[in-house]
Amino acid sequence: MVSFPNCKINLGLKILRRREDGFHDLETIFYPLPLADILEAVRAPELQFTVTGRPIPGDPGANLTIRAWQLLRQDFPDLPFIHIHLHKRIPIGGGLGGGSADGAFMLELLNRKFRLGLDAALLARYAAQLGSDCPFFLLNQPCLGQGRGERLEPLPLDLSAYSFLLVHPGIHVSTADAFSRCRPNDSGPSLRSVITRPIELWRDTLINDFEAAIFTGYPILREIRQSLYDQGALYAAMTGSGSCLYGIFEAGRAEAAGWSSAFEVISIPAKK
Repeated sequence: MVSFPNCKINLGLKILRRREDGFHDLETIFYPLPLADILEAVRAPELQFTVTGRPIPGDPGANLTIRAWQLLRQDFPDLPFIHIHLHKRIPIGGGLGGGSADGAFMLELLNRKFRLGLDAALLARYAAQLGSDCPFFLLNQPCLGQGRGERLEPLPLDLSAYSFLLVHPGIHVSTADAFSRCRPNDSGPSLRSVITRPIELWRDTLINDFEAAIFTGYPILREIRQSLYDQGALYAAMTGSGSCLYGIFEAGRAEAAGWSSAFEVISIPAKK
């Protein structure tokens, strides 16, 4: 069975307060984009995992697709062994949520393939154990995310008439370090109200709180955002804790040519 885990961007990200459990309460808007990995699972005599496409650093055994299988097998001991093959297309470590998408889509794939009978609420509980962003990919529609990001409320937001440009500078930003640099602040308008305004007005009101601290340490990221605006982006920002940046353009205006070869630039056209 094959599935296609897609990426996401964050439209704004507010760090509201530090919680007693050490995490932070957030407010963000998750928006899915069609850039996707390819995930396949077939029965096998033992658990196997192979990767093509982009190399994935670290221990393969820690991959969220494997952890998803292990998590379900704790409650379903007869769950068969599988060979997982992941063709990686989404840039890694840039805040696009590719790993979280892979884990969430694996939960759905296993549920369908082996008819486990898990409803949406149970799948969401498993997904939350994999990571804070994972539950979003089960809904996979524009959502207001609160709490650690796992509390989701679908929103009537449709940006399919716009084109997007993703810029991956190849810089790894530690999420823990990013949080340590930020000061929580729960003031200002809610993101829910900001996105009801025209996109042209988002620039000064739809803020990612990570940007101020991370741009200080990595000024090239600020320059990339400015370059997106210089090329005509209606709105440009860093996604999540970085380091990928994106620009939202009028249809047909997102131009991938002319960028430094040091950056990977991915164009996502408007939907016709």
